[in-house]
Amino acid sequence: MNSVPPGRAGTSLWVDHIPVLWMNPAVRHPGRQLVVCLPGLSGTKESMAPFLNDLAAAGLFALSLDPWQHGERSTETREQISQRVFGNFRRHFWPILGNTALDTLRVIDWAVATLEAEPPVYLLGTSMGGDIAVAAAGLDHRIMRVATVASTPDWLRPGMRGPGRPETPMPQGEPDGYAQYFYDHLDPLTHLDSYVHGPAIRFVCGEQDDHVRPDGALRFQRALGEKHPSAAGKVEASLIPGKGHMDLVDPGLWWPGLLEWLTRR
Repeated sequence: MNSVPPGRAGTSLWVDHIPVLWMNPAVRHPGRQLVVCLPGLSGTKESMAPFLNDLAAAGLFALSLDPWQHGERSTETREQISQRVFGNFRRHFWPILGNTALDTLRVIDWAVATLEAEPPVYLLGTSMGGDIAVAAAGLDHRIMRVATVASTPDWLRPGMRGPGRPETPMPQGEPDGYAQYFYDHLDPLTHLDSYVHGPAIRFVCGEQDDHVRPDGALRFQRALGEKHPSAAGKVEASLIPGKGHMDLVDPGLWWPGLLEWLTRR
């Protein structure tokens, strides 16, 4: 792949089969830091543009990609992909998580080679994007800081309810062999040894989130502490009182704090 001309901001292009959007830092600090931002279910790289703008203004390379089956590589509307996924959650959702986690590694390789970004790499993920970010951090030791919002490291999501409908239990369906493969190899809660290198992970959860329950982050932290105490010391779970899943759509509740954390040197 040809090198991208320097100095271009808000550039959209393809890395192999993956559509990406990246922004150059306004002022380049030593280290040429890269932050990859991952959207939630039915979201796109363009939906992460406000976060990319803020990160680039703070002096970081900021990049997003369309998750697998999303954005420029989708054949469905946003409503259709949501209906399909929630119709058989484990069969359709786990492959999105797994494929996008692997795609994130490919995009990091490209950014290091083409944009001359330098590890360590940081990730930001909202909802599904945070699930993907945590899984990717277990695969790639260049990823050393992960900020998630309304996300979970437990792909089984026990007790999951419909988003915005806490009175409605959500059947999760059964995975097929393809989906099961991704769970068996990438689910963070059952692959604790993948985090022994100690990436800093900050979970921001709604205290009353019945869709992506905050107990997943807490159980991950406790389980990691039993096997790898030093790594668990770098995992934080922050609960926003009185807030459910859809409340965290408002970035004013969490973005100022996470922006400061991601740009801290």
